[in-house]
Amino acid sequence: MSDLPRKAVTRTAKLAALPLGIAGRATWGLGKRIGGKSAEIVARELQQRTAEQLFKVLGELKGGAMKFGQAMSVFESALPEEIAGPYRAALTKLQDAAPPMPTRTVHSVLDERLGEEWRELFLKFEDKPSAAASIGQVHRAVWHDGREVAVKVQYPGAGDALLSDLTQLSRFARLLGPLIPGMDIKPLIAELRDRVSEELDYELEAQAQREHAAEFANDPDVLVPEVVHQCDQVLVTEWIDGIPLAEVIADGTTEQRNRAGQLLARFLFSGPARTGLLHADPHPGNFRLLPEEDGEGWRLGVLDFGTVDRLPGGLPQTIGDCLRMTLESEAEAVYELLCEAGFVKESIELDPDSVLEYLLPIIEPAEAEEFTFTRGWMRNQAARIADIRSPAHQLGKQLNLPPSYLLIHRVTLSTIGVLCQLNATVRLRDELESWLPGFLPEDEEDSTAVGAQA
Repeated sequence: MSDLPRKAVTRTAKLAALPLGIAGRATWGLGKRIGGKSAEIVARELQQRTAEQLFKVLGELKGGAMKFGQAMSVFESALPEEIAGPYRAALTKLQDAAPPMPTRTVHSVLDERLGEEWRELFLKFEDKPSAAASIGQVHRAVWHDGREVAVKVQYPGAGDALLSDLTQLSRFARLLGPLIPGMDIKPLIAELRDRVSEELDYELEAQAQREHAAEFANDPDVLVPEVVHQCDQVLVTEWIDGIPLAEVIADGTTEQRNRAGQLLARFLFSGPARTGLLHADPHPGNFRLLPEEDGEGWRLGVLDFGTVDRLPGGLPQTIGDCLRMTLESEAEAVYELLCEAGFVKESIELDPDSVLEYLLPIIEPAEAEEFTFTRGWMRNQAARIADIRSPAHQLGKQLNLPPSYLLIHRVTLSTIGVLCQLNATVRLRDELESWLPGFLPEDEEDSTAVGAQA
């Protein structure tokens, strides 16, 4: 592929082929079954062919199509195992890779944004990209002061491509929905559209990354690379090595999986408390597991701050209060709080005990001292809510998600999805007690906050 296909007609045609392809394969599958193949074998072949076409198109288009694919990839663990197998490899590819931008296009962007003498800024610049994502690709280089750096270059036309893709994908939401049972695809696409302008703005990204890098400087658990230079369409940050989280998911040791999971949970809950910002793109491509300098233990490297949720007071106390009261089986108090916060609309009346019964399985990881996140557990949760015959499904349809909680909800679900992919055993309760306002009674919370700062 020679360039980012950004003409609306070309991109629309590629995306429009997806539902047609799905329909065609369904007809092919029917023919195979008539010909004597078992339903199970045909279904598996259908899923594999669908996955190959879907993620080939999403990866080639980059833009909003690939961003959608990345957002979906963290929910892979919710898929039934017979479906998850064919998708897993294709989903993982989207987290780190896409066909690269031609070298001449990269050079033209750098000429325009850094000046025609841009090579003088670098002692070395690798034309071959080290990673390619939804709106830009990363090149490894050495800055003029000797620091190894990552140079993120935005695809020309990325903004138009993002908006066009997401508009087109929203039309196919019903067809794409079965990929992740129990998940409403349309609000996810709408939310991705809302974040487009922020993610295209490298100045905003640089600001968010600087704030995190300053707060986590010398942190024993989390490393955020420093911003070296930023201008329109180009962002230069310090380079960090390490094991991509996708590799830990595929081949990591038990120690690596558990450590990565614990640090991921720690970063999710400590970040808003410490910076007032929530890193809102928690797919595995944005994290690295870094060995400590002494070779003992691991740290979590965090990349890509293009999408953040601004939470000046940290995560809302309503979340902590609700979790605590649910674990204490205070059904009436939980229901009252959910009504006040807008999770239950005024026109709806629900049974508090039924609401409690709905919530308890979901928050099981917060109850135990340590919890092993598995794909099986995630699938059970998804199936319970997706089954139209279940009370959980009927009650879930009547709950509301206030707009201010949309991104927090998606980030939390996505992080849990990654923990399940890692098969990590995590002391989640420790992180909630340390960082989530309201999770502990006020007197205990005060003493814990003092201990966390010491």
